[in-house]
Amino acid sequence: MKLKTQLLAIILSMTATAFAQEYNPLRIGHRGAMGHITENTVESIKKAVEMNCDVIEIDVFTVKDGFLMVHHDDKLERLTNGKGKIEDYTKAELKKLLVTEKYSIPTLEEIIDAIDRKAVLNIELKGAKTAEPTAKVIEAYKKKGWTDADFIISSFKWDELEIMRKNNNNIDIAVLTGSEPADAIEFAHKVKAVAINPYYKTLNQENVSKIKQANLKIYPYTANEPKDIEHLKELKVDGIITNFPERI
Repeated sequence: MKLKTQLLAIILSMTATAFAQEYNPLRIGHRGAMGHITENTVESIKKAVEMNCDVIEIDVFTVKDGFLMVHHDDKLERLTNGKGKIEDYTKAELKKLLVTEKYSIPTLEEIIDAIDRKAVLNIELKGAKTAEPTAKVIEAYKKKGWTDADFIISSFKWDELEIMRKNNNNIDIAVLTGSEPADAIEFAHKVKAVAINPYYKTLNQENVSKIKQANLKIYPYTANEPKDIEHLKELKVDGIITNFPERI
C-alpha cells in the first residue's frame, strides 16, 4: 500500500511538471482585435482585452502638432473619410474624421487608458520621429503607477528603435523585419532587444534555432489561418501576432 502511495505521488508530481512546462505562445492581438472590430480603435483594443490577449499591438504616428495618434496607414483614405497623410493633420482635425463611418482615431493616451494594464501594450513606431514622444508618454504613465514592463516597443524603422533605447534603457524592444529573420540578430543585440518580430512565412526550423540560440524571443506577424498558426506552434515561437486572438 505504501509503495502504491509513493508511485501515485511520483505520477502526480510528473503530471504537474508536464503541465507546468506546457507550451502556450503569447496571444498577441494585431491592431487590437481587428478580425472583429476595426483596427487601431479604442473599441478594438477593448475587444482584445475581453479576449484575454497577453499583448495588444498598435501603430503610432506623430502628427502636425506633436501628438501621437494611433493609425496604421500613413494615408487616411483606406479607413477614414479624410484624405492625404495623417502626419499633415493636427489632433483636432483628425478627431473630426470617422473611421469606417463610426469610430474615431485615438491618441496613444486613449489606448493606454483603455488597456488599463490588463495586457502588455506593443507600440509599433510606424512613423518618423515617434520614439522620443512615445518615450515621454511612457514616462508620464510610469508616474501614474505603470512600469516599463507594461510596454514593448517595435518598429521596422530601426533608427527609431535606437532612439528609443537611448531614451529608455529598460523597456523591451522587438525588432520588426520582413526579410531573413536571423539577419536581424546583430541589430537586436545592439539595441538590447528581447525579441525579433518576423513575417511568419519567413520562419523555418533553422532560423528559429538561430534566433533562440541568440537568446531572443520570436513573435511572428500576422498569422490568421489555423494551419499557419499550427505551423508556428510546431516551431515553438514565443508568441503569435494575429487578427483573431481566439485562434491561438
